[in-house]
Amino acid sequence: MRKIETQMNTAIRSRKDFRSANTEVANFTCGATGRLGSIVKLHGNKIAEIYNNSVVLFDGGWQTVTTKSRLNAILDEFAAGTGVIQRNYEWFLTYKNLQEDFVSGLEVAV
Repeated sequence: MRKIETQMNTAIRSRKDFRSANTEVANFTCGATGRLGSIVKLHGNKIAEIYNNSVVLFDGGWQTVTTKSRLNAILDEFAAGTGVIQRNYEWFLTYKNLQEDFVSGLEVAV
């Protein structure tokens, strides 16, 4: 895991806003529900929303190596055993022996 990804995960866990180079973490509380969450952006594009019981994944419109690396760092920290892989230029979400097409907005239980 890259240093910036470790710092990103630390910011999410400690509920502190973080910005370094191309990565940003913003924490929020939903006014209507009081639900706590964090949004992770890469180059200004939302790539993840992290809540107490789920992680919502986005590709931000760019299925790049860096986007995949950031998502996998988040999944390693908050949804162990789950990952994003690429085969023949297509992304997939894996869990144990299961694999499904990656769709932006996919929610993973934590």
